Amino acid sequence: MSDYKATLNLPETAFPMKAGLPQREPETLQRWNSMSLYQKLRQIGEGRPTFILHDGPPYANGSIHLGHAVNKVLKDMIVRSKTLAGFDAPYVPGWDCHGLPIEHKVEVTHGKGLPADKTRELCRAYASEQIEEQKAGFIRLGVLGDWDNPYKTMDFANEAGEIRALAEMVRGGFVFKGLKPVNWCFDCGSALAEAEVEYADKKSTALDVAFPVADQAALADAFGLPGLEKPAAIVIWTTTPWTIPANQALNVHPDFVYALVDTGERLLVLAEELVESCLARYGLEGTAIATAPGAALEHIHFHHPFYERLSPVYLAEYVELGAGTGVVHSAPAYGEDDFVTCKRYAMSNDDILTPVQSNGVYVDSLEFFGGQFIWKAGPAIVEKLRESGALMHTETITHSYMHCWRHKTPLIYRATAQWFVGMDKQPLQGDTLRQRSLAAIEQTRFVPDWGQARLHAMIANRPDWCISRQRNWGVPIPFFLHKQTGELHPRTVELMEDVATRVEQQGIEAWFKLDAAELLGDEAAQYDKISDTLDVWFDSGTTHWHVLRGSHPMGHAQGPRADLYLEGSDQHRGWFHSSLLTGCAIDGHAPYRALLTHGFTVDENGRKMSKSLGNVIAPQKVNDTLGADILRLWIASTDYSGEMAVSEQILQRSADAYRRIRNTARFLLSNLSGFDPASDLLPAEELLALDRWAVDRALLLQRELEEHYDEYRFWNVYSKVHNFCVQELGGFYLDIIKDRQYTTPANSAARRSCQTALFHIAEALVRWIAPVLAFTADEIWQYLPGPRNESVMLNTWYTGLAELPEGFELGRAYWDGVMAVKAAVNKELENQRAAKAIGGNLQAEVTLYADAGLAADLDKLGDELRFVLITSKAGLAPLAQAPADAVATEVEGLKLKVVKSSHAKCARCWHHREDIGVSAQHPEICGRCVENIEGAGEVRRYA
Repeated sequence: MSDYKATLNLPETAFPMKAGLPQREPETLQRWNSMSLYQKLRQIGEGRPTFILHDGPPYANGSIHLGHAVNKVLKDMIVRSKTLAGFDAPYVPGWDCHGLPIEHKVEVTHGKGLPADKTRELCRAYASEQIEEQKAGFIRLGVLGDWDNPYKTMDFANEAGEIRALAEMVRGGFVFKGLKPVNWCFDCGSALAEAEVEYADKKSTALDVAFPVADQAALADAFGLPGLEKPAAIVIWTTTPWTIPANQALNVHPDFVYALVDTGERLLVLAEELVESCLARYGLEGTAIATAPGAALEHIHFHHPFYERLSPVYLAEYVELGAGTGVVHSAPAYGEDDFVTCKRYAMSNDDILTPVQSNGVYVDSLEFFGGQFIWKAGPAIVEKLRESGALMHTETITHSYMHCWRHKTPLIYRATAQWFVGMDKQPLQGDTLRQRSLAAIEQTRFVPDWGQARLHAMIANRPDWCISRQRNWGVPIPFFLHKQTGELHPRTVELMEDVATRVEQQGIEAWFKLDAAELLGDEAAQYDKISDTLDVWFDSGTTHWHVLRGSHPMGHAQGPRADLYLEGSDQHRGWFHSSLLTGCAIDGHAPYRALLTHGFTVDENGRKMSKSLGNVIAPQKVNDTLGADILRLWIASTDYSGEMAVSEQILQRSADAYRRIRNTARFLLSNLSGFDPASDLLPAEELLALDRWAVDRALLLQRELEEHYDEYRFWNVYSKVHNFCVQELGGFYLDIIKDRQYTTPANSAARRSCQTALFHIAEALVRWIAPVLAFTADEIWQYLPGPRNESVMLNTWYTGLAELPEGFELGRAYWDGVMAVKAAVNKELENQRAAKAIGGNLQAEVTLYADAGLAADLDKLGDELRFVLITSKAGLAPLAQAPADAVATEVEGLKLKVVKSSHAKCARCWHHREDIGVSAQHPEICGRCVENIEGAGEVRRYA
């Protein structure tokens, strides 16, 4: 037998089948770095419209985890896709550097009690180390950015910028000092932001406590009685017995009905709806002798259970009937609602009792309980209530309670003198901050859209923002307060600029070592220099000011307003939230045009990832075993609007999908061997019909992909690219063209038409996958024929795809119909192979029994129908002539019959043909192969 292999155009490429991503990806990173890819992107972006994705800074503490990877890769995919879409899309990564976690880490490592300046020095050094480690992790994921010049909130310029942002808010009249209950952690020794609070179960002692009436006549009158014949008391229910010493009022709902219940020894005031459950709890029997609305009880005074002071009744609509007695005891220093109600009744700050110190210990002067830690004082308080006859009932309950997200310890509300940004405080000009923020939310695009309602609800109901903390490692609040009046210095804004100038040169140390006389001169003796620092959410929440218009000026002509902020869904109460407030206070609008939120990673069973469960997936391990592109593909394939399930099995499925895409790219490259687009590329009108269709199908897909990228629907990008590789290409087009590609003369129009289509598809495909499979796309780019620049990322979407002209005879609908017929034939060929009736498909001859319309369509392909169906022979016959053993198909108007060919197999093309041996010189091959070897080559018109 002669060897005709040398006469075939067999595929050839150096692009490896085995990806070897863990080994190749680091090499690609080195090449990107050596060619200064990010800087070149900035150069080619000059003059383009800008797209600004402002990075929400991760905290500079700890190695990156899978949540970090999801966040940074999503950002990278967006920035890369915007670059391909023709935007100048810079990406400046950032880090949040101040705050308690770093200070706590330094205390754990070096001990407490360090001098404040030494603590700050160690914190800065620690944050720098953490940034370098995290940076390496993000770069390994293929995230393109200005890694040589990221922003850090601890950079001197940004620390100064943050002070200037605060000054703008002071100038606008949004900042004030006030005594208000704030979330307080004894372990932190500081107020906490709302985002630093989490909820967990806690066991608490629940108490029912009786407050004896002080004004019996007023109580009798409220219930419409001439007098009271027995002692009377109002009963409260609480789960915070430690607040009883600070009780200053009693709250009832004005619209609830309250009953005066005779229990034998005394009368009890209880909500009418709860009388039965309360008496059962107390082990008493009683009868309601009168009822009254809560409003009638206003201002009636009752005795504190064990202190010589009175507690008046105030009306409050937050009182509920779900549990308890319908009466709430009010300690205004330790409850938001209590504080608001007491202030409404004209209680001054000086009148509010604050017996709990910052460490959770009662002040020594507190009678009975001085010097005791509040959580441990419970039994003593219960005993004192029992001794005074005020204790009605006590039990231990488990309920959801607020905890510190760092120390996992219970928090309290604690009224302290802090600095606040007022939500409803009337600024010097314009609407209140709440009004501005709610209006800004309506003007913001949310992805997914449910984020809008979530953020709106948070802003609509949030209290004033406590921005002061009592820490060492933080940007200072550079205020001078008059020692007698407590008022801010009249030149505060001007002084803040002086401080900012110094901080810009020396960092925050410039404030802490500043002698007040350096700025105030002779006035210094009259003012106190405060030591409070800013809430760390103020650091990141003002980066639109001190980064976008400061250290890294970016933005549009209309100002430094980002097109997109992208973070996890928890940032509705975090960075999105604080950025919105500061942006609206300073500029009157949100610092972003759109917000995108992604969910959290869970395992395949929906469980949160934890080391104890053993279900943690470390991105570092994925990089080292599968490669970062597999992780990126999983991220792209997952709907990030909810929880994102991941496991080793799920990642393996992503690896399988990756191999299909890679193998498709390799097929394209290998069949472009010997193709020079400068000389071999054919114009669209000279392409075979099937090739024109393939290019058109790629164009239609590209239009869809551009839209999906613009809408950040990466899972649609993934599924459509993968399906295109599997179905239209692998299952149809590439399968059909193998014969033509391999057997026709190398420089024939039939082969060059095919290669032209493959070239266009490859040029498009490499760009489609570039935002997702960053490393692989760049690798493919190096193997494509023709002159090209250094990286796929230096290009925009491919414009060489030609659309089928309107009215084209073998148009889109035509090939859709052919694909359906081919699928039906393939199904029967599989059945025949399974039955051992045929070996390969080319052993088959198929007859299609079709109705007139379908037959006319298929007949347009002539003898080339067999190449489309990949059988050695394909014939057409009227549907009415279908024999009894013809197979019905899912295609309407089509039956078919497959038989094994009786002809010999061509040694070159493997088709079974009756003309094998027509040439005496080539007795083993068919006539068309002889023509392709020695003649001008066969003529193909369609496929």
